[in-house]
Amino acid sequence: MGRHQSEVQGKVALYTPEERLRRDTTVWTLIQGILAPLQFIVFLVSAVLVLRYLTSGEGYEAATLSVVVKTLFLYAIMITGSIWEKVVFGRYLFAPAFYWEDVFSMLVIGLHTAYLAALLQGWLDARGLMLLALAAYLSYVINAGQFILKLRAARLQQADEHRPDTKLGVAA
Repeated sequence: MGRHQSEVQGKVALYTPEERLRRDTTVWTLIQGILAPLQFIVFLVSAVLVLRYLTSGEGYEAATLSVVVKTLFLYAIMITGSIWEKVVFGRYLFAPAFYWEDVFSMLVIGLHTAYLAALLQGWLDARGLMLLALAAYLSYVINAGQFILKLRAARLQQADEHRPDTKLGVAA
């Protein structure tokens, strides 16, 4: 059944039944479910350390290390997320269901990578690096919000599909 054929209440379904089955049976869904909250915790700790450095001038090394660790988590979730997308949708990136999330993810990864490059090449001073980290973190928060909204939409879609009055795509 094509995506447009699996509509609920006139909305295009996020997953076809086949995609949902692949999503629910792949280990990559579990891996993403573990990495996402871990990355968020690392982000929170790092954001505090970066802000501490920017406000007090203290803790540069801890802030720097935390941004590097956050970036490594981002790389891990991007790689495993691409594998998940390939398993579920048949393409590594830019599947129609997650197209705009993936587009914005490129900005997120670009800013995090720019931080690492600037750190390793000495292109920015400590304050400039921390401001770049904050820009990367702002983009990460926006992107995380995109994914949370998409996951919420998927849950609502699944709940609608299981309601007796929407089985045929007709609301009561």
